[in-house]
Amino acid sequence: MMKVTITDVAKKAGVSKTTVSRIINHNYAHTTEETRQRVLDVIKELDYRPNALAKGLKSSQTNVIGMVLSNLKNPFWTSVLEGVEDATRNQGFHLMICNSDEEPEKEEQYIREFRMRQVDGIVINPTVRNPDFFRQLVDSRYPLVVINRKLPGLNVNNVVINNVKGASMAVRHLLNNGKRNIAAVTYRNEHVSTWKERIQGYRTALLDSGYAAEDLRIVEAEQDSGKIKEATLRFLREHPDTDAVFSTNNMITLEVMDAIRELGLSIPERIAVVGYDETVWAKHLNPPLTTIRQPGYQMGQIATNMLIEAIRTKNETEPKQIVLEPELIVRRSSGAAE
Repeated sequence: MMKVTITDVAKKAGVSKTTVSRIINHNYAHTTEETRQRVLDVIKELDYRPNALAKGLKSSQTNVIGMVLSNLKNPFWTSVLEGVEDATRNQGFHLMICNSDEEPEKEEQYIREFRMRQVDGIVINPTVRNPDFFRQLVDSRYPLVVINRKLPGLNVNNVVINNVKGASMAVRHLLNNGKRNIAAVTYRNEHVSTWKERIQGYRTALLDSGYAAEDLRIVEAEQDSGKIKEATLRFLREHPDTDAVFSTNNMITLEVMDAIRELGLSIPERIAVVGYDETVWAKHLNPPLTTIRQPGYQMGQIATNMLIEAIRTKNETEPKQIVLEPELIVRRSSGAAE
């Protein structure tokens, strides 16, 4: 007599193999009472016995975690990845990495592939443009830690940096150095909490120092290469009295400095610059760059340990939000003595 397979059960019950598999594994979240009963009746009728070994493999851990980044070009992620990698290795896990390139379709596809490959959980810097998909992930109790950005309205493990404080520190430092007409340069993207919070920190520091809302100088541009430089050139030509620029991201900083040089203006004598994100090259720029340092390595390490704890406890603990503190690194670009 031929062995009855899961395909036979699915065919007879008029459902997919996935549905049969879910019911066998007591996962009834996506099935109606009626479907469940029908599948169980067919299993009984055909005397279907799941392969115990395959079932064991399916339900056990693979000790692999996935990581989805949004932009691998940004050197900040090198330090985060080091933290993730060290923690993964220390805990006896392996790591798979993908880059969504800020594209929500890619992000969703990679996460689906991770789940298909039985990856135990993921650490993600999200595009924040797949809210329904992430809600499903959370509802299905899939182990997940969101880093650097926030997913509004979702109760998930989250490791972020105090961006409002970091930006305020940067702007107050420029004010203390006698700068009065300070511009902030950022990407135009309403989804990303980090850049919004840094602009909030800029705004707070100036308003608390007696500036009016109309005194704020916020320059926004798309994330495409060269767009920030164009916007900065245009803004500085229209507002030649600008004496300092606060950049909200290290990739932005390079384009801002490029624009300032193209106009023949000296840094910091004519325009001071403070960047966000300490990188290996910040101190080698000419002049060396004052930056806000984010504890990227710790972020990666903490997020990974949180994820592995969620995997081991089957997500039974209440999700936590951890906020790490930024630090100002003073160099010559801001007009201060090193």
